[in-house]
Amino acid sequence: MSNLLFQDVTELKGVGPRLAENLQKLGIEKVQDLFFHLPLRYQDRTRVYPIGSTHHAQEVMIVGVVEHSQIIFKHRRMMIVTLSDASGFITLRFFHFSNAQQKSFSRGTRVSCFGEVRISNTNREMVHPEYRILQGDAPLQLSDTLTPIYPTTKGLQQRTLLRLVGEALKQLAALDDLIPAEIIQQYQQIELHQALRILHQPAPNISASDLLARSHPAQQRVIFEELLAHHLSLRKLREQRKKVSGIALKNQHKYFIQLRKSLPFKLTNAQLRVIDEINQDLQQAHPMNRLVQGDVGSGKTLVAAAAALDAIEAGFQVALMAPTEILAEQHFRSFSQWLQPLKLKVTHLSGKQKVADKRDALENIALGSSHLAVGTHALFQDDVQFQKLGLIIIDEQHRFGVHQRLALREKGKQPQQSFYPHQLVMTATPIPRTLAMTTYADMDYSVIDELPPGRTPVKTVVISNSRRADIVERINRVCANDGAQVYWVCTLIEESEALQCQNAEETWELLKEALPDLNIGLIHGRMKSDEKENIMSQFKAGQIQLLVATTVIEVGVDVPNASLMIIENAERLGLAQLHQLRGRVGRGSKASSCVLMYQTPLSQNARKRLEALRNSNDGFEIAQIDLQIRGPGEVFGTRQTGELQFKIANLVDDQQLLPQVQQAAQQLIDNYPDSVEALIQRWIKHAEEYASV
Repeated sequence: MSNLLFQDVTELKGVGPRLAENLQKLGIEKVQDLFFHLPLRYQDRTRVYPIGSTHHAQEVMIVGVVEHSQIIFKHRRMMIVTLSDASGFITLRFFHFSNAQQKSFSRGTRVSCFGEVRISNTNREMVHPEYRILQGDAPLQLSDTLTPIYPTTKGLQQRTLLRLVGEALKQLAALDDLIPAEIIQQYQQIELHQALRILHQPAPNISASDLLARSHPAQQRVIFEELLAHHLSLRKLREQRKKVSGIALKNQHKYFIQLRKSLPFKLTNAQLRVIDEINQDLQQAHPMNRLVQGDVGSGKTLVAAAAALDAIEAGFQVALMAPTEILAEQHFRSFSQWLQPLKLKVTHLSGKQKVADKRDALENIALGSSHLAVGTHALFQDDVQFQKLGLIIIDEQHRFGVHQRLALREKGKQPQQSFYPHQLVMTATPIPRTLAMTTYADMDYSVIDELPPGRTPVKTVVISNSRRADIVERINRVCANDGAQVYWVCTLIEESEALQCQNAEETWELLKEALPDLNIGLIHGRMKSDEKENIMSQFKAGQIQLLVATTVIEVGVDVPNASLMIIENAERLGLAQLHQLRGRVGRGSKASSCVLMYQTPLSQNARKRLEALRNSNDGFEIAQIDLQIRGPGEVFGTRQTGELQFKIANLVDDQQLLPQVQQAAQQLIDNYPDSVEALIQRWIKHAEEYASV
């Protein structure tokens, strides 16, 4: 391995502290990072286009002669210049210009311009193009390659990035190709040096559209390497986890057997299968790290309860972490209902608790008198000390950052020993199998692929906001005649003109006027916990017939009698969130409906989302469509949470490479172990931190 990997970018000419700080925002810390900071798009400055042959929205280089120029006042002051060549005319429009610039565009002057062509009717125009005044018949100096346009940040100009990448490319020969030649040939990839040279300095005959479509062999080579590095890093984490000492929990499942006898329903075969898989893990001498996927309403919480009871029976405490206060409160109620009859203590820890309540909760957890602690991020604050933590359950794992999960796991490390607690992760975001094998390759995973009997599919309809009055009348009818309960979901609490969303409070007032005979409640995330709990209790008890809510009810809330949901401005939400919200109805025996109300005009992506939801109740199918529309960074929440992220690869677009990546990873592990660590270090910043999670 050459020292390029460790050479700081400040060693390049002209890189001082401020520039280095801006480069760091883009993830560029070493010279090597510049090679893998790939262009977003390309400009073709390698040839001159005849003016008459240019198309609308095309970025081109043209050369013409000034026919005339003038200053006009139309809404604002502007300079209009007309250029011509043998093929036609074009107008240049400038809003910011000096007197010297105005004088330089004298009639007969030869000018080269680069910019985007706009065509209205038959008139061509460029607004504020880059231009150069040409002297006499001097030839125009053209680029030898397509010009890359790089992702940048405030205070960092394209020309600076272009210069730095050019400097780095002088050392490209020193960059090691970490994938052995036999593997490159086997999977029909090109060499790394060749790929990077093409991507940063593509020859004029290379199609920029092929590069942008990621179908060019140069793109595929770099994508292959990044996917390989990520897969290897997760495989490494998996192996490291198995070397760490855990707590083998041996028990007779007495608590869970008692709980099952008290339940008014039978567990599904899928739930029993996953519970058995978890039991096998808990009996191992290394920490469990299992992901449980299950569609909305598949019974993940009861599976988590089975694991918790086994850990408690073995003499350990359990921590359950949820991403929102309302979901934590729901879990607290569910687990209290199940565990208190077994004489087990459940403690709720919230950031909004009164000082005395929080002090009591912390004391119970520290003394070990609390068997199960439920909370949000409050669980991993420094003042929370467990006496004997054996199992951590994390709901909706992708909403928590790596450091948050690491902090909670460290709380379970046994004093004077290196034992770590087991981890069980739950998600209602279904992930297609090929993606799960890559995204969660460090984890064992189970799928609850069966809904409880009696659950009826929710009928979904999509209608315009203009039919609002019809919906209000329908609510009146179902509440009065059928005794049903209804959710009305608003996407914002406060008015926002930009998003054209009705706010929850205004909607609540309007619905109270329109439906005076109904008891209408309001719940949103800014209410105090006891207020929210009071409203939800009334709704669950049937005292509130119509609940106006923000998306705080997305997960966890369970009211079997609620059989109708209206989601306002549904076009503003992602598919996964819409599917989660819809899962709040259809939980009882009544036929249930979800109305997706949209504001016109609809974008193409919004139309796709709403149609997908109308046509399917299958969470896995919906997840696949969501990945295609939004990409994995949004779906898995990795853009905000500090999870392993991809610079170039896209799990959706590049799925076809995953089987090859998995095979190549095994070959490297078996035959080229030195390359494994080097690849991980090249592609994954701070990879050592992930090894601890």
